[in-house]
Amino acid sequence: MANFDLMRQLTRGEGGKIILLVMDGLGGLPRESDGLTELEAAHTPNLDRLAKAGSCGLSIPVARGVAPGSGPAHLALFGYDPLVYDVGRGVLEATGIGMEIGDGDVAVRGNFCTVNADGIITDRRAGRISTEEGRKRVELLQDISLPGIEFDVRAVKEYRFGLVMRGEGLHGDIADTDPQQTGVAPLPARANRPEAERTAELVNRWIEVAKERLKGHEPANMLTLRGFSMDPALPKYADVYKLKAACVAVYPMYKGVSKLVGMEVIATNPDDSTQDEFNKVAEIWNEYDFVFCHIKYTDSRGEDGDFDAKVNVIEDVDAALPTLLDLDPAVLIVTGDHSTPATYRAHTWHPVPTLLWSPGTHIPDRATAFGERECMAGALGQFPATDLMPLALGHARRLVKYGA
Repeated sequence: MANFDLMRQLTRGEGGKIILLVMDGLGGLPRESDGLTELEAAHTPNLDRLAKAGSCGLSIPVARGVAPGSGPAHLALFGYDPLVYDVGRGVLEATGIGMEIGDGDVAVRGNFCTVNADGIITDRRAGRISTEEGRKRVELLQDISLPGIEFDVRAVKEYRFGLVMRGEGLHGDIADTDPQQTGVAPLPARANRPEAERTAELVNRWIEVAKERLKGHEPANMLTLRGFSMDPALPKYADVYKLKAACVAVYPMYKGVSKLVGMEVIATNPDDSTQDEFNKVAEIWNEYDFVFCHIKYTDSRGEDGDFDAKVNVIEDVDAALPTLLDLDPAVLIVTGDHSTPATYRAHTWHPVPTLLWSPGTHIPDRATAFGERECMAGALGQFPATDLMPLALGHARRLVKYGA
């Protein structure tokens, strides 16, 4: 991982500017018809040109064989060892929509789901209801209270919401109530350690009230909870890397993880296109040293099992890429946080295609296009995702020599 003590020692507050472009769930697996992955099947003249001029490789988000969640995978891209800095999804989601997480508060991400008359989940995402419908369900839950405990519930996007518990003696080490599959009932909240027993009991009491209020409001007539967590107090970008950093993202979770590491989160609209996001990067470019830009729908389409739709998202990114190239960054990194093959319909452990383009500070390798198999033979090799930030800083000439 990025050695933060070493980074503090070597980084300087000047040098080239850096763009980290993350296509969520970028990595794929070959489809049966022609043996191509989504990235290989996509028409990507701009990315292919950068691959020829740059250096390619495959990044490993957490460890070989381990399929990561989006939170730890992004922390790895930012240089934080996700096995050391364990940040729950709840804090990421809640922080991303502007909810305050104080000392002792517990945050959790909620999903509205559909259950049948027997309480069995038939759709984990409630048919991906609109954000407006999600807000209506949140309104049903906002005034639920228990003695000594405040529950703050806010809509996120579509079927997702954030929940923050405030009160004395709370603990966030609680197992998810989302069973991650249909055909079974939601799980009860269970404490992973004795200190969390009371909090788990309070959560279950809240769920019982919420269940009654959601009854009859199909398709979002029940909920599940994921990622119980508390503020992790992460080291900040300005301190570790001496960067004034910004985040351009649409989904709250990615805004949340960026805010936790000290990036300034730029205002965006929920329906912003890739081109809209890249235009936003261009608008703020003069104000920042480092910009993280996140594209969500590569992951969503992979989870939906829609190979062609994921290809379309990649092609949209490629078509809009000249907007970022016109900014003349010293370093442009294009990668994903993890792989989400459409053939698998979920996050997987497969290493992620990664492209580093930094004119004048690297030797182009033999990659002729940006795809999984081309990246296998690239100069970067297979490497921990936590190495990306030191690589970016080095190529941006922001690190001084180590030692005499």
